Amino acid sequence: MEAQLTTTAPPRRAAPPRPRPGLALTSAGASVTALLLLVAIGTVLHQPLLIPPLAASMALVAGAPDLPLSQPRSVIGGQLLSALTGFAVLALAGPGPWGAAVAGGLALGVMMLARTPHSPAAATAVIVALQAPPFWSFLGLLALASLLLVAVGPAAARATGRTYPAYWL
Repeated sequence: MEAQLTTTAPPRRAAPPRPRPGLALTSAGASVTALLLLVAIGTVLHQPLLIPPLAASMALVAGAPDLPLSQPRSVIGGQLLSALTGFAVLALAGPGPWGAAVAGGLALGVMMLARTPHSPAAATAVIVALQAPPFWSFLGLLALASLLLVAVGPAAARATGRTYPAYWL
């Protein structure tokens, strides 16, 4: 008699429920407000302050404030560490797509080791390694923008009946 091996696939879970329309509208409004604020400050400073990874960061802060990826430690630390990773790769490899790919991947490891997981920040490393921005001005503007997004987080959370942040450090 042959033994039969049976395996069962893990049960599939359903997608999360659709949020209340008011929650979605308020979260989107908070995100738009924060991103417009980045544009306004960037205009005053004559520097681009809004970069695509920051839009993704704000989506996490306003839309999923409970996630570890959304916490201030991860938003600010993840963005800055990823930028530094991008600059390190840039110094070794020069600007270009090969180095950018390495920078994006290495940024994940750096964030994991620092306990600052923030997936949008991997794209910041890629931008740095592709575009070779000026070191100090880019880091300063990125820090300002990240702090601003985190500062908008508590107001966005209050408006939606949620709490933010879950932790700071």
